[in-house]
Amino acid sequence: MIQNKTYTIPGAKGRLMLADLTYNDVNPNAPLIIFVHGFKGFKDWGTHHLVASYFAENGYRVLKFNFSHNGTTPDAPLEFGDLIAFSENTFSIELEDLNYVIDFVAGGSAISIADSVILLGHSMGGGISIIKAAEDDRVSHLITMASVANFRNLWPKQLEAQWKLTGTFYFPNSRTGQQMPVKATLLDDLDKNAARLNILAQAASVKQPWLITHGTADNTVAISHAHDLKRMQPHAELLILPNADHAFNAYHPYFKDTLPTALHELCKKSVTFLKANDQNKG
Repeated sequence: MIQNKTYTIPGAKGRLMLADLTYNDVNPNAPLIIFVHGFKGFKDWGTHHLVASYFAENGYRVLKFNFSHNGTTPDAPLEFGDLIAFSENTFSIELEDLNYVIDFVAGGSAISIADSVILLGHSMGGGISIIKAAEDDRVSHLITMASVANFRNLWPKQLEAQWKLTGTFYFPNSRTGQQMPVKATLLDDLDKNAARLNILAQAASVKQPWLITHGTADNTVAISHAHDLKRMQPHAELLILPNADHAFNAYHPYFKDTLPTALHELCKKSVTFLKANDQNKG
């Protein structure tokens, strides 16, 4: 039977991160997948619970978590109620958070020991996952979903001068209607840590088996990002899903109990990829 457990994990700047583990109780020590959400994302968005259940039904555990500065709080994980924290987020903070999460599962926490983890990163979380995989041998496999290949492609380059001048840029959230502030410290982080935060350069260093997935109808992150990543790391596998958008045709809120066709295909191919590479490694 599919089970769920909830945890709070200390994150960057002492902020707590809410996390949940989905697993099949017939295989409580199954390989562990950590799901890494994207910009303006959160662990309980749309179909993420169905994705976690799919992997749990096919021999894996899935830990989903909210980044410490994603704008939600442990008490209200479905709402962007802390825009001050959101405004202070940086890519380096998210890498620090992800390291805390891996430490949590690999360090004898309430979760059974996981000597290695699989990273499953979506959009901006894909970029974070690529960097982490390049840096951390505890990552055994990497799957990216509609990943960015360059953080600076998340906004028009010409906005940066005004952003630095005013100190804050507001990203509209079309779903909630909120104007979500991000301080120019995010740009400072990119400038100060240019080598570390260069996703394409880091992609070239990824040694783990890697599945790159992208949809042809993605209007948020162009499909060229997937091809750029594949070019930098030829050993990676590339899965292009026809007519799939940035969320692989999922949306929030999502009340159906079955995955959209494109997302189901992505999950199915991901399980095949993971099992094939486990066999090859053995």
